[in-house]
Amino acid sequence: MKKLLLLIALVLTSCEYFKEKVDLVIINANIYTVDNDFSKAEAFAVHDGKFIAVGTTEEIRSVYTSNQLVDADGKTITPGLIDAHCHFYGLGLKQQEVDLVGTKSFDEVLLRIGEYQKENSQDFILGDGWDQNDWEIKEFPVKTRLDSMFPDIPVVLERIDGHAYLVNQKALDLAGIDWSTKVEGGEIVKKWTGGYSGITGVLIDSPMSLIDSIIPTPSRSDRIQALKAAERQCLNMGLTTVNDAGLDKSTIDLIDSLQQNDELAIRVYAMVSNTPENLTYYLDKGPLKTDRLHVRSIKVYADGSLGSRGAVLKTEYTDQPGHLGAMITPAAEIETLAKRIAATSYQMNTHAIGDSANAAVLRAYGKVLKGKEDRRWKIEHAQVLDVADFDYFEQGIIPSVQPTHATSDMYWVEDRLGVERVKGAYAYKKLLEKAGIVALGTDFPVEGVSPFHTFYAAVARRDLAGFPKEGYQMNNALSREEALRGMTIWAAYSNFEENEKGSIEKGKLADFVIYDKDIMQIPLGEIPSTTAELTYIDGIPR
Repeated sequence: MKKLLLLIALVLTSCEYFKEKVDLVIINANIYTVDNDFSKAEAFAVHDGKFIAVGTTEEIRSVYTSNQLVDADGKTITPGLIDAHCHFYGLGLKQQEVDLVGTKSFDEVLLRIGEYQKENSQDFILGDGWDQNDWEIKEFPVKTRLDSMFPDIPVVLERIDGHAYLVNQKALDLAGIDWSTKVEGGEIVKKWTGGYSGITGVLIDSPMSLIDSIIPTPSRSDRIQALKAAERQCLNMGLTTVNDAGLDKSTIDLIDSLQQNDELAIRVYAMVSNTPENLTYYLDKGPLKTDRLHVRSIKVYADGSLGSRGAVLKTEYTDQPGHLGAMITPAAEIETLAKRIAATSYQMNTHAIGDSANAAVLRAYGKVLKGKEDRRWKIEHAQVLDVADFDYFEQGIIPSVQPTHATSDMYWVEDRLGVERVKGAYAYKKLLEKAGIVALGTDFPVEGVSPFHTFYAAVARRDLAGFPKEGYQMNNALSREEALRGMTIWAAYSNFEENEKGSIEKGKLADFVIYDKDIMQIPLGEIPSTTAELTYIDGIPR
């Protein structure tokens, strides 16, 4: 009997000896590969940071062995999630400011600022996240009470969408802003009613740059801390690649340095902010590509946001007669810029919210890209479109959209646009039908970081409280398969990275996520509470 047991042990050992040794083997999993056929698998092997085989548990175990053998016990795995439009560095910086997200009144804004200042005693107060659309009185505030609270300390409070500031008089004085100041491409809001006459302290879009010039520059230590804080939030949510929509050279260089020193694992697709200095450097230099950093796109702002009425519409705002919004980058300048970028291998990714802004950008794209193949230029947001302009997306232009914008704006957007025009807003299914793909993101920190909220908003078209029960404009909802593709392979394609990531296939980077639930099968209401139990980059848990 002892001889028989010894013989069996020797046979088993010899079988393992002849198997290929790899870094990691995952078995007994519920894997959505997101390949062309959207096929399922049970197991895969990883070596040197890449998938080397995908198949059944029996197939993988018969060929591969590893010191790291993970029995997934039926848990769901997908490719690593990609946020196709966010502000990664900005998310980290916001952790160092007064958090005004979720405030329900201007009184609550003032209360949070006061409490923050008691604890931190800052000589320049920064805050972020207020939204007057969430208040009972849905009007922009005025600075009077800020002036009383902080007569000698500058205060700069950014609206949740990043397209408006509320500042006090001290900040206005430091920036040299007074009644006579004029800046194209936005508004210095003034008021003559309700017992107030003068500059309100609200600046929309382009005039914000005057305030930006007086905001203290974060130290290198603060910037590194911000990037690492943002990474931790993203990895905890299953994000393995983030598309940062607007970075300067100094921040891109810092990200590259941290990645090269293995201090930052997350992959970054960097959109370069449209400034003369950035354009001269990057367009002349050409794209930059490392294992974790990819720089090959220019981020341009056509207009502002709908929430602050900075989005440019073809006809006046329904709730503000005579107002059309304002272009941040004039249409003629967009076309000139498009010609310059089209002469390089760079991608042009343009923020366009209003139907007029979208039309101007789409016309410019169509004109300069004629005869050019596989450029993959993007419209970031593509939020409100005239029916006649959807056809432009059949020309290889990619809509990069954020589903939670629909469920955040649905309470008031019809007041802005009217019953007919709102039908062309947040039209993700129609955009998909025209373009063939949609790249999905969050726009965090404008919205939350969670990709599960993105998935839920895309598919259910409801807010986190389950409203509306029947879903918002469900004719433009995406299927679960479409939503997952939009957060993986389609997002990778939009970055020219579909051959290296976005699906679980042989030869691709071993970026993947293990979940506590099967987001493709669970009831819709359970999707937002889904968690990423483990996030892997290069086959290593992060």
